[in-house]
Amino acid sequence: MAYTLPALPYGYDALEPHFDEETMRIHHTKHHQTYVTNINAALKDNNELSTLDVQDLMTRFNDVPADKKPVVRNHGGGHANHSFFWKNLTPNNTALADGPLKSAIEKAFGSYEAFQQAFEKAATSVFGSGWAWLILKDGALKVVTTANQDSPLMGESVVGASAGYPIIGLDVWEHAYYLKYRNVRPDYIKAYWKVVNWEYAIERYKEGSS
Repeated sequence: MAYTLPALPYGYDALEPHFDEETMRIHHTKHHQTYVTNINAALKDNNELSTLDVQDLMTRFNDVPADKKPVVRNHGGGHANHSFFWKNLTPNNTALADGPLKSAIEKAFGSYEAFQQAFEKAATSVFGSGWAWLILKDGALKVVTTANQDSPLMGESVVGASAGYPIIGLDVWEHAYYLKYRNVRPDYIKAYWKVVNWEYAIERYKEGSS
């Protein structure tokens, strides 16, 4: 059973003017499709792994044969991270509602504004390509980063202190923002708050806390 490119739950232009249509189209149909194509090619003869949901594949990364680990890490991680990322965005952005997730953020960071500052600092500080995440680990929220297409779901043996259950995540590879924001990554990071899907984040927090 091969992995497939998931359809976006909105149009390529739906996140304008914050995330532009051309970037979204290329990001989805070219970059994400490449990850899907390559992970399928790598696992075509391994039914045990290729039938796993891609998020489960990440959590079982240590079970992947050594010769397959690089492609699963890079392209399986790319598929997992992007499949999460599209759900993590919405054209119907609203403020984070009062509730368990907001309370947990305030407990962990002191205030919602302090969390935003910590997340923006982390996303800006990623050297080269990678991701910034809000994760749940051992009942507490943390802002972390991963390099390239590493997923926090890969576990501590792979990503160290960045291991955990993703609540939100931001792609800071240049292909995610360069057409619109050029080399000014901080402006792209600020724009993320205009399209982040807090309803989905709340669902993730409930799932991760159960």
